[in-house]
Amino acid sequence: MTAQSLLVRDIHTVVLMDERNTVLRGGYIYAEHGEIVRVGSGAAGLPKAARVIRAPYAVAIPGLVNTHHHLYQTLTRAYAPAANAELFDWLRTLYPIWARLDEEAVHIAALAGMAELLLSGCTTTTDHHYVFPRGRSNLIDVQIEAARRIGMRFHPTRGSMSVGRSQGGLPPDSVVEREERILRDCERLIAKYHDPKPGSMLRIALAPCSPFSVSPQLMQSTAQLARQCRVRLHTHLAETRDEETYCLSRFGKRPLDLLEDVGWLGGETWLAHGIFFNRGEIARLGRARTGIAHCPTSNMRLGSGCAPVLALGRAGCPVGLGVDGSASNDSSHMLAEVRQALLLQRLLHGAAALTVTEALRMATQGGARCLGRDDIGTLEPGKRADIALFDLRALGYNGAGDPVSALLLCAPAQVDTLIVDGRIVVASGDLQTVSLDAILRRHRRAAARLHAASL
Repeated sequence: MTAQSLLVRDIHTVVLMDERNTVLRGGYIYAEHGEIVRVGSGAAGLPKAARVIRAPYAVAIPGLVNTHHHLYQTLTRAYAPAANAELFDWLRTLYPIWARLDEEAVHIAALAGMAELLLSGCTTTTDHHYVFPRGRSNLIDVQIEAARRIGMRFHPTRGSMSVGRSQGGLPPDSVVEREERILRDCERLIAKYHDPKPGSMLRIALAPCSPFSVSPQLMQSTAQLARQCRVRLHTHLAETRDEETYCLSRFGKRPLDLLEDVGWLGGETWLAHGIFFNRGEIARLGRARTGIAHCPTSNMRLGSGCAPVLALGRAGCPVGLGVDGSASNDSSHMLAEVRQALLLQRLLHGAAALTVTEALRMATQGGARCLGRDDIGTLEPGKRADIALFDLRALGYNGAGDPVSALLLCAPAQVDTLIVDGRIVVASGDLQTVSLDAILRRHRRAAARLHAASL
């Protein structure tokens, strides 16, 4: 027994999410120093541990992995003037409000969004932050501070916008940056924060926002910098028909052709949305092993369409799930996103199109692959101890015959116990690392300031 050992025992159902789809009854998970050492079933010969949790009514799954988000948008949920708009009009409405963001607002928005993710069973999240009002240079830094404080595994992506309206882009000029400054800050963040080691709690990626807000030159320079520094690449692509029209009229190319021309088509890239790919493009993405962050709720909310995730997966693309921005999804509930992905594919392709296990795999192993990680996403020895435990005694699960199917077929519940890298972050449904009430009070004040300034 070590001082940093943890045993979760007597677990009603353990879903390993391994290649054999192993499910254990009466199982246990033993971890040391944040790494899973043993997984099995039965009560005989269990290892001794410094901390023991009994979970006879719980379903244990790997911590969920969120592959696309905009945490700052928790401050502008359900914004009435944009409630019924499609993407481009939605962005035009909200950009002037986001132009007023400061470090305090971004920090508290990150804490609130991460709290919601953690309470939904999510242990690893990305964030795509691309709004940098003039004079606000440390917005990624304050998000990292929030992740460390709350105890979440974090993959922030340094987003960017360099082409404002005066140059034919979509965002207002007040939130675009000079390209040389963007690249310098990318280098700074990688040097200061990026941790490539196994078990890392923090990795940086580079993420120009979209084809309608950055130049091809910035995309190309960013790809070169990412390869030089050995970090991953992320952007929005093929989200709407408007984007496709913009690329054809401005560049004479479809979005994926533009992406390939600037050196982005490869296994180090994962793309948000990916709705409007044709068959040939799906095959190209699969050959390149480019990942896709599927965001079903946001896409339905904005009326954008649905990514061809089944075809992309068959072609060889890693496919993960993302809750996307909290002002387009209006939620950061990761388990609800998995349920939405399951139901949407069944609506489009029939009840047998996607199983519960396959949907959970997208949200765990698939998400890990998108982020280039082989140390999370399953409950196997050698993987990090990121574990989500859902209590089957919750009202919404009562009467369920299959505990695994209940997670997605029944109404999504909050997690009962959440373990991140062997550390208990949620216990009995309550955050252990921060005061949620204090965060929400600060968050309400920050949101009120933004909304009041827009009147």
